[in-house]
Amino acid sequence: MLELLSLIIAYLLGAIPFGYLLVKIGAGKDVRASGSRNIGATNVLRTTNRFLGVATLILDAGKGFLAVWIAARLTHNSALWTSAAALAAIAGHAYPVFLSFQGGKAVATFIGAFLYIAPIPLLASLLVFVLVVAGTGYISAGSIIAVGTFPLGVWLILHPGHEVVLHSIVAAAFILYRHKSNLQRLRAGTEYVFRWKDAE
Repeated sequence: MLELLSLIIAYLLGAIPFGYLLVKIGAGKDVRASGSRNIGATNVLRTTNRFLGVATLILDAGKGFLAVWIAARLTHNSALWTSAAALAAIAGHAYPVFLSFQGGKAVATFIGAFLYIAPIPLLASLLVFVLVVAGTGYISAGSIIAVGTFPLGVWLILHPGHEVVLHSIVAAAFILYRHKSNLQRLRAGTEYVFRWKDAE
């Protein structure tokens, strides 16, 4: 029973649309009406300002971490249920019940959730992300490559049980699926190029 409760809590935490709320409160507009029409940190940064973008990133990552932390407490640190809670939080962000199941791409929530489960592989993937964005200017490319290599890092660095590896693969595949429109724009050469100085 506690295992199921941990998944419900994880989903509901993941479903809190911080990007939408922060832009609505801080800028008086609907973030879904501009830019990529996404509620995530990248679109908040692109369409409002640095403060709201960074705040969205921190809060979206924080809810992923908290979801998994609560699951660990409720299930006695079960690898199966804590990694399943990571998936539930990611699904909550992507398909939030509070916004008619229209959410974001869940990268920040992915980061927060797996920061608890697999911190060293995650930090390695974040380094990949930084290098790719610095080299290309594409946040989406950094996210895609970093997330795509994450399960390999989990397996090589941690050698965990099969449930953690499997859930990391499922999470990575889901994030990649959510970036299908970015992949199309990257191929077409029309993807947004990030410039920090533009986010004032």
